[in-house]
Amino acid sequence: MEDPAQYTDAETESLERLCQRLAGFDDRLTMEGLDGAMSALLAGPRDWTLAEARPLLLGEAWERAIADPQDEAASLAVLQRRWDALQAQLRPEPLYEEPDRLRLQPLIGVYDPAERERLLAEGQISAEEAADWPLTGEIWALGFLETVQRLPDDWHPAGLPLDIAQARDAALDCLVALTERDAGRLQAELQRRYRGRVPDRDGLIDDACFAVQDLRCLWLEQRTRPAPRRVDPSPGRNDPCPCGSGRKFKKCHGAA
Repeated sequence: MEDPAQYTDAETESLERLCQRLAGFDDRLTMEGLDGAMSALLAGPRDWTLAEARPLLLGEAWERAIADPQDEAASLAVLQRRWDALQAQLRPEPLYEEPDRLRLQPLIGVYDPAERERLLAEGQISAEEAADWPLTGEIWALGFLETVQRLPDDWHPAGLPLDIAQARDAALDCLVALTERDAGRLQAELQRRYRGRVPDRDGLIDDACFAVQDLRCLWLEQRTRPAPRRVDPSPGRNDPCPCGSGRKFKKCHGAA
């Protein structure tokens, strides 16, 4: 049986065609953004099924684009295959066994700035379209981060231990770096973070993927962390016994 973590070119093309249909009813929907959003749900604090996640991921576009039960079944199968692949890539056991291995394989398009300049010079895109030309990995990271923002109670719950919150923020910063368009500000932030050789764009994408894997493990650890136990202070030996007998603690329940 094929490893569900592997996702073929044919499956990618099927998902791309489905996303293009959905984008006809919501132009914000892209395959890359959807992949980032799915990754956020599967790496997050709560366990989701695709049926639960679909309204959050696709909104009204799904009902408007899908024509009939047969079409819906086929389209659901396409979505479920990608969901299952991501879920397998973020399975916790392998992440713990090989923490230095990159397992997450996001669907990220390559947006070459040189290609943008060529298309602009040839008049194939407008100056406005050139300004909106995405950075490689940006759309995927935005899909992830926007999903996090839509679930504040999940990702920023009250009472979260400080070490968990700091680790969460450090991981999310790796995704934020993929969305930073101010080159000077990005370079300054990366110099501060890495204190040495700053990775190239591919390295930043790898760091973001490792951060998603870290988030998956982080939230699992938070779930299994025991709740703090409240221990009432014991009375002093000469204090009244808390049982209400009127005797000193050392002469009553503290006699042992």
